Amino acid sequence: MFELDLTNLINVYFLLCLSGLLLLYWYQRPRNFPPGPRGIPIFGMLPFMGKYGERKLAKWSKTYGPVMSLRMGRNDVVFLNDFNSIHEALVKQHAKFSGRTDAITPFMKDIMKNVGYIVLDDGEFFKSQKKLGQRVLSGLGVGGRKLESRVTEEASYLNEAIRSMDGKAFDASIFIKKAVANNICNIIFGERFDYDNKQIEEILSRLTAFTADTTTALASRICVLAPFLRDIPPIIFVYSRYKERLSMVFEFIKKKVDEHKETFNEDYLRDFIDAFLKESIKDNNNWFTNDQLIFYIRELFFAGTETVSSTLTWALLCLLHYPEVHQKLRREILNVIGYDGTASMTHKPMMPYTRAFLQEVMRYRTLAPLSIFHKTNEDAELNGYFIPKNTMVGPNIWAVHNDADFWDEPEKFKPERFIDDKGEFVQPSHIIPFSLGPRACLGKQLAKMEIFIFLVSMVQKFEFLPNPDDYELPNVEHGTSGVAFVPHPFRLVAKIC
Repeated sequence: MFELDLTNLINVYFLLCLSGLLLLYWYQRPRNFPPGPRGIPIFGMLPFMGKYGERKLAKWSKTYGPVMSLRMGRNDVVFLNDFNSIHEALVKQHAKFSGRTDAITPFMKDIMKNVGYIVLDDGEFFKSQKKLGQRVLSGLGVGGRKLESRVTEEASYLNEAIRSMDGKAFDASIFIKKAVANNICNIIFGERFDYDNKQIEEILSRLTAFTADTTTALASRICVLAPFLRDIPPIIFVYSRYKERLSMVFEFIKKKVDEHKETFNEDYLRDFIDAFLKESIKDNNNWFTNDQLIFYIRELFFAGTETVSSTLTWALLCLLHYPEVHQKLRREILNVIGYDGTASMTHKPMMPYTRAFLQEVMRYRTLAPLSIFHKTNEDAELNGYFIPKNTMVGPNIWAVHNDADFWDEPEKFKPERFIDDKGEFVQPSHIIPFSLGPRACLGKQLAKMEIFIFLVSMVQKFEFLPNPDDYELPNVEHGTSGVAFVPHPFRLVAKIC
């Protein structure tokens, strides 16, 4: 009896020691690592992040400081929660902080097989792809007249589609996505598609499910922060469904690439595909492969469409919520270009309130609240803390855009905050919707052009009103929060003016 009790006692003692060692391992962190909460074993702080994790992080940073760490699943993640720390890491120390973690999202890493653009780790391979993208966008006139004329032309198609609704309520985001997608199609494929093209409609539906569908968005965020959960139900089912939905998108892109190969002429480059094919001829590093081209196109298509269309949809929702802003915006646009003029980038300096409105939309409804996760390429020091090589780093853009130490009443929508005493537009340093540094959005100049021209053209031609048959508008405070923060669906009425 005594021997049995002693054996049980030894087993209990062993289990207690083992539990103690596991807890010690769980709570330990590298020397002089940024402080922060550890959460519970296995899951860390993931269960405490809530629907809008960026807001929780900003709150916790008041206790732990702008550079803080969280245990997320089995990983320690460093979050940067103010402008200075983000600028220091991504701009001043970009060589140390420009890596891309394997956990950028297991969805993308597995589907895209380490090719494309966004998922590429820092190095010569990534730089070769970035250089090509910049050259193509520059050659096609991003920021210049050639591409601007395409955007202006597409704005007229967009307005015609809106006009065809003849005062009936509709979801404006559908037309906006098609218009923005056509700009991307012009760059990539050298062609645009009619708004009633069912194939493009289906492709847009499948691509944007990653952000618009609440379940997929939540699963993607969980997988970014705790990659090991990807293979656990129900997340694995969400992942499999999304992977299956993308198959049609890849088939469409592959068909377009094959068509280009049949008519390719290296002395006459029509679009991005031709520019890529020309690079593949002299490629000695196996960097310009067919797979790389297909997945690169997929990322350009998704990122280029989602960024602009969601920003414009937020803008329309804000106009519905703040009719006095709508009227002031419209008065300025009509004073500058009239009822029949054509919006162009030359008008932008003459529209301080329009510029202020757009800046406030991008601040107030930050589209990518946690940007895209980076990784340290080597050991680094930030704000006096030691951050080891291969540490995941998350820039909290939302925290920058809602920093009460910098912004007056950041929770309120106030375009006037960007207008000085002389009525001139003031460009703030703390608005960074496209992130900072070498890994900032590749197409940000194109995006800014599209957002300005499309918005000005729509507000010039229409007065947007809430749908009288809907009980209420979606709360502008809420949206689908996953890879991007996008508004919930809503319908509006476009009154022809």
